[in-house]
Amino acid sequence: MNHPTELKYSKSHEWVKFLDETTALIGLTDYAQSELGDLVFVNLPEAGDEVTGGEAFSDVESVKAVSDVFSPVSGTVAEVNEELLDAPEMLNQDPYGAWMIKVENITGTEELLDADAYVKFIESEEA
Repeated sequence: MNHPTELKYSKSHEWVKFLDETTALIGLTDYAQSELGDLVFVNLPEAGDEVTGGEAFSDVESVKAVSDVFSPVSGTVAEVNEELLDAPEMLNQDPYGAWMIKVENITGTEELLDADAYVKFIESEEA
């Protein structure tokens, strides 16, 4: 499984790529997409919506089920990746290239994990 070291991770299996101190891209981890299976639909928020750390901002539908996607940080949605609306499978094909939302004015980063801590967290969940 791939977990790039330049990213931060949440215990709900989202990744965060900081573009600067207060702006970041958010997406689903490789682990999350593999557990969900083939994704067939993505529901995204609108630009300007507020997201709150630990609360759902989206849901994804796979061949298995519908699952919430939780925001790892709080802030304002600056942009959504509209390509995913027509091609949700991008989240399976390139989980770290297929970001879901860009968030600005970020707060609440204290709970984010680095790649090593995230791998240990996954291992503890599977044990």
